[in-house]
Formats: sequence, structure tokens, C-alpha cells
Amino acid sequence: MPDLQNFLIFSGTSHEKLAQEVASCLGVELGKIAIETFPDNEIGVQVKENVRGRDVFVMQSVARHPNLYLMELLIIVDALKRASARSIVAVLPYFGYARQDRKDKGRVPITAKLVANLLEKAGVTSVLTMDLHVDQVQGFFDIPVDNLYARPVLADAVTRLGLQKCVVVAPDVGSIRLARAYAANLGADWAIIDKRRVRADEVEPNALIGEVKHKDVLLVDDLCSTGDTLKKAAGVCKRAGASRVFAAVTHGLLIGKAFEESAIEKMLVTNTISPSDQLIRGKVEQVSVAALFAEAIDSIVNCKSLSSLFRK
Repeated sequence: MPDLQNFLIFSGTSHEKLAQEVASCLGVELGKIAIETFPDNEIGVQVKENVRGRDVFVMQSVARHPNLYLMELLIIVDALKRASARSIVAVLPYFGYARQDRKDKGRVPITAKLVANLLEKAGVTSVLTMDLHVDQVQGFFDIPVDNLYARPVLADAVTRLGLQKCVVVAPDVGSIRLARAYAANLGADWAIIDKRRVRADEVEPNALIGEVKHKDVLLVDDLCSTGDTLKKAAGVCKRAGASRVFAAVTHGLLIGKAFEESAIEKMLVTNTISPSDQLIRGKVEQVSVAALFAEAIDSIVNCKSLSSLFRK
């Protein structure tokens, strides 16, 4: 177990339940911190613990209200730095703004790099996150970044569903690598859905490359926001004769009515993001990654390798 004298875990307000789970796995209490909002909506923070010379971890998912939670995280980090913490690890179960990772058209920002700069400037000494939208975001930092993968945890949950003649399907080309990894883990075949561009801002599923007839399909992706891509992919699979369609996604934003009237019978998501109302409806099942984050924090505190946790 970690040295309880030299490290503390603090939580922002984005997902305190996950932070509590991680602390419980480690057998510690969350650090005491006061976070308030002034009448003009500015954020006020006061750390209620002595952090001088100690390693601190700040858990915050930059999701649901990303602007608020990102600013809150930066202010917490600044407070810890000015209180002489020895190191400050930003634990970001969901790394917000990572989708804009390159200039794919004229006059657009690279927000993933901007957030990296902000975190470093605030005083973060390393980052612990899960399933970055693209791995190269790690290269935007000049500090260590440890990127955990949720696939082993989700694959175990998929196995418990008892899928028959499972085929793992990538809903777009960007998910091919992930689909192959799931297929290898589950001992299943895999397939790809090709998409064609209808308009500059809209794509439609075009062709299914692979065989899904009379088989259970597992759609996989790192992120689900509106659910549009997965819903259309599920429709393609059903029209191709799939028996049932399931999905496994790391980050379940699930904005609005993402899965109403969908062919997907059940979706597995991790708890990197605070739950949406759709979890209540029974179609979405949450899988906890608290133990994985706790193991990573334990390894960091005790200077142990994290390589065994990075199974892709």
C-alpha cells in the first residue's frame, strides 16, 4: 500500500463519486478542500490540508461543463503549487478538448495543445488519464503523461453478457485499431463500417466490410457524445442480418436522447464521466475503472512501473 504520510488525493466538483471510489480502493480519505462560487460566478478555492513537500493528486473530469471544470482544475492546481506541494498530478479520467488535436481546416485551434499548455503553466508536474482521443496528444506535453486503457475492464464486462458468435465492429475508420484489440481480447472476428461524406458537415454509413449475419455485434469506440455514429452503425449491422447489437465505449457523454429508438440493446460505458440520465433507463450499464486508477496512483507513489496497466 502507498505511504500515507506523503501523498493526498483531492477532488474537483466534476465527479466526486469516482474520486471517493479511488480513495476507498487506496484506503485513504479525500483531502479537504473548499470550493465555492462567488456571486459573479468566479471560482474560489482553499486547500484545507498541509501539502508542503507532499505529492498530491487532483481528480477532475473535464466533461459535462468543460469550461467550468477546466478552470476549476487550474485554480486548484495553482493553490496547491503556492502551498508548496512537492508534485501535482492531474488525474483526468476524461481529457476534455482532446478532439481538436490538429488543423484539419483553415483558421481552427488545436485545443488539445492549448489545454496541455494551461496545465503545465498552472503547475501540473504530470498527467494521469484514460483513453485519450488520439495517443499523440501525449506529445503535446513536456511533462510525463500516463494514458490508461479501459479496454481490458470493458472486455471483461462484455464477456459476462454472453454474446453468441461475437463480431467486433468499428463504426468508422478511426476505431479500427480499437476494434482489432477488442477482437483479439475476446477471440472474435472483426469488421468495419465505411462512411461516405454527404455534405461538408455530415457523413453517412456506406458499406459494411465483414460478415455479421446471424451473429451478435459489438460496436466499440472511445467516446460517445450524441450517439449518432453508433446508432447509424447499429442500423447498418441490423440490415446486414446481425442478431443483436451491443456497444462498449470508454467515455459516455450521452448527450440528450442519444439512444432512444436505437438498435443497440445495451451499451457498456466506464465511469470516467459522471452518469447521464440514460443510465436510469436500463439501456446503459456503467463499469467502474476506480480500481485501475487506484492501482496507477499506488504505482506512482511507490515508484513502480505502470507498464502492466497500459494493455491496449
